[in-house]
Amino acid sequence: MIAARLASERGAGAVLALAIVAAAVVAAGVTLGACGLVVASARVDAAADAAALSAADAAAGWASDDPCTRAGMVAAANGATVVACSLEGLTATIVAADAGGLPVRATAVAGPPDEERDDG
Repeated sequence: MIAARLASERGAGAVLALAIVAAAVVAAGVTLGACGLVVASARVDAAADAAALSAADAAAGWASDDPCTRAGMVAAANGATVVACSLEGLTATIVAADAGGLPVRATAVAGPPDEERDDG
């Protein structure tokens, strides 16, 4: 009776091992996807910062290009696209998104220092 019962469970270890391997593969895929989003987020943050700085420079007259056009070129060179560009005086606000289509956005503001700010 015991021998018959043990014989019916033959191969259960292989099925369990396959289930564990499948779970590990799924977990690795989810982890890699999350890491990809983190990397894309950092890239878009940097692109938005650089684009805002270049737009503010153009608004201040340091470059002859249109500020938003310049921001778009800088963002594209950094793997992002400019979704929104606005200027208020010499201050540029840029919203950038991942050029590859990942759901990642970043906003950056750049301009001259605030004259009314109290540093001390």
